[in-house]
Amino acid sequence: MSYLALKALHIVGVVCWFAGLFYIVRLFIYHTEANEELQPKRDILKAQFTLMARRLWLGITIPSMLLTAATGAWLLTAHSIAQTPWLHLKFALLVPLFAYHFHCGWIRKKLAADVFPHTARQLRAYNEVATFLLVGIVFTAVTKSVSTGLWSLAGCAVVFVVLVVFLRRKLQGKR
Repeated sequence: MSYLALKALHIVGVVCWFAGLFYIVRLFIYHTEANEELQPKRDILKAQFTLMARRLWLGITIPSMLLTAATGAWLLTAHSIAQTPWLHLKFALLVPLFAYHFHCGWIRKKLAADVFPHTARQLRAYNEVATFLLVGIVFTAVTKSVSTGLWSLAGCAVVFVVLVVFLRRKLQGKR
């Protein structure tokens, strides 16, 4: 397989993996909010969100993560890791990404067992972790620069803080 075709498969895997991660946490939020509904709506919604999360997780998120990891490992054969500092930052960002992925799997199982480890508000904040990691990984990989990767993470953090402050003020103004 050519290097470019392998790289394209890696990118497709990344896109699908992140789509799965973004959507699974959104389903967790809906599932958690469904627990506040009255019967029989509560049980119907929780059963539906459990099914949707399982299908998403097993049909898209895990296979995409495996495709990403496999093609990424294969692409590594074209690089000398010791002489490629940007890869060190990318790996440093992949560690929390995989931890995030497996934690999402744990949350999915808890919700399926009717245990709610997080509030909907906590899950909304948690959903931003994937965005933060995505920005850092993409900027680092595309520019092949440690400094650009770090600046992108700093910029992303500033945007998140500004948005949180803005949204809090906006919400407080409506009360």
